[in-house]
This record gives sequence, structure tokens and C-alpha cells, in this order.
Amino acid sequence: MLDELEEFRAYTEPTVYSAANKRDTTYMGRFTMDMILDFNGLARVLTVLARGYLFADADENPRDKIDYARRALCAWCSIPDKKKASPKEEWQFKSDFRELHGEFLELVDEDGMGWFCRHVHGIARFMKNNPDKVSKTAYGKADVIDKEFDAAWRKKVVQFQVPIFSQGTSGAWVLRFDDVLADALELGPLRNNSIDLPDDILNRMEALRPEKVPAEVVRILVAYYLANKPEDSEWVVLPVTNFDAYFGSTMFSRKWLPAIPESIIMRERERLGVARFAPGSSIFPDVGHSLLQKLS
Repeated sequence: MLDELEEFRAYTEPTVYSAANKRDTTYMGRFTMDMILDFNGLARVLTVLARGYLFADADENPRDKIDYARRALCAWCSIPDKKKASPKEEWQFKSDFRELHGEFLELVDEDGMGWFCRHVHGIARFMKNNPDKVSKTAYGKADVIDKEFDAAWRKKVVQFQVPIFSQGTSGAWVLRFDDVLADALELGPLRNNSIDLPDDILNRMEALRPEKVPAEVVRILVAYYLANKPEDSEWVVLPVTNFDAYFGSTMFSRKWLPAIPESIIMRERERLGVARFAPGSSIFPDVGHSLLQKLS
């Protein structure tokens, strides 16, 4: 989560589908089943992609590359149209962008299968072919993916393209490419935000860390805060679903995060896979005390 360049590569380069045992989710890449079936956490994925293509050339003005980045998003999201769609099933916007194959070889193939679609079906094939290396729950989701993913994703890709100022109800409360591109321009180029925390902060964290929460989890949360804190707020958006994907387990959201005391981090209630958080008073006293007063 700290090295955004590595994250970008994880969303664009070929995935190696493998697992050493049923606890190993390497075959999922940087995704969780919630991201595949419910599309939670895709806002960050698409924003990282957009930033990668907007700011690929430091000598070019990113605002001149908005259309280029939008085409990259379309290519990554592409899924072939239904072969026999009835007039009632036709949409104002298409979902098949195979014509972008020549421009984005890594993102969409000649048949219109975008990177994400190929990856999801690659996961399903691996689970079906390796029942001894995936959990029983995951194995049961393979058929769900085969039967339901394409139709749901095709609809989602159409929603992504709805103009930001659309007056139709179909454009309300959905993630759109316009939102993604606006966030990408504001956030700027991808960065490697890996840092070494001072020993005094590490010692404070270790003294307060619950035994069942790995030290690396707390360290990354605090480093992520420092790397992403805005100038006008003490809060940072915590992409919980994407942290699950990074750690390769929902242990982060279900077990580790709830167990971390407010003396280390404070967070608001999670909604749709995201939450706001800040260091507690025992990590950064100035920040922690001021926020505790506001929350009390």
C-alpha cells in the first residue's frame, strides 16, 4: 500500500496463479473476493491506474492526457458485448473496447477481454482446477464468477462512463471515470511512500500493540497515514478493502483493525470498504488529543 508503483504493476502485469496451500491467496493478486463479486475497493484501483497513465511522462502536461488515461481505463475494464443482445438490453455506452488493443496491448486483447476480466476468470479457473489449494468457501465462488460476473461487470463498465453531470437517475451515486480522473489529477504521480519510522514511534507502537495484531500491520498503517495526510485535515481515508487485498486476507478488516486500540489509531465506522483514520494520542499526541476532544 505504500509503494504505489508496485501497486500499479500489480494491476497491469500478468498474474502468476499459484498457491502453496489453502491459506495462500497468491492466485488472487491484489484483489479480494469482495472486490470481484461486489466491486468494493475499485475506486482506488482505477485511480492508481489513471495516475499511472496520466503522469507516465514527466515532460507532458497531465491535463493534456486526460483522454488517453480515460482510454486506458476503458481498455482495462473492457468486456466483450453479449453476442445476441436484444434491443432492450442495449446501452447508451458500450463495454467492449477491443479497438484499443493496439494502443494498450497490456490492458485489452483482440477479443475485447480487458485485464480485469481476464484476471477474474483466471482466478476462477485456478480455483476449479486446484480444489486442494483453495478454501472450500473460495472453491464455491468459482461457479458464481462464471455465471454472474460478466453480466454484472458489463453493467458496471457502462455505469463508469455516465457523465458526471448526468441528470438521469442512472448516474446517481455510482463511481464514474470522471470522478477517478479528477482524483488522479489531484493526487499526482505515483509514489513510493515507504519510510522508516523513528525508533521512538516504533517503540510506542510495540508497547501498545495487541499480541494478535502483527507489528507490520500497525507500522504500515502509521506510515500510510504520514504519506497521505492532507494539509487541511487530520484525517486520512483508509481503503480497508484494498488493505485486505494487500495482506491477502480479510483478517485485516475482520480481526486486526478492530483490535487496534485508539491509543494507536482512531477510526470512524467503515462504509463501503473505506473509513477515516488518524494516529492516536500515544503515537502523535498533538493529533490524537485534538481529535479525541472533537469526537467526545
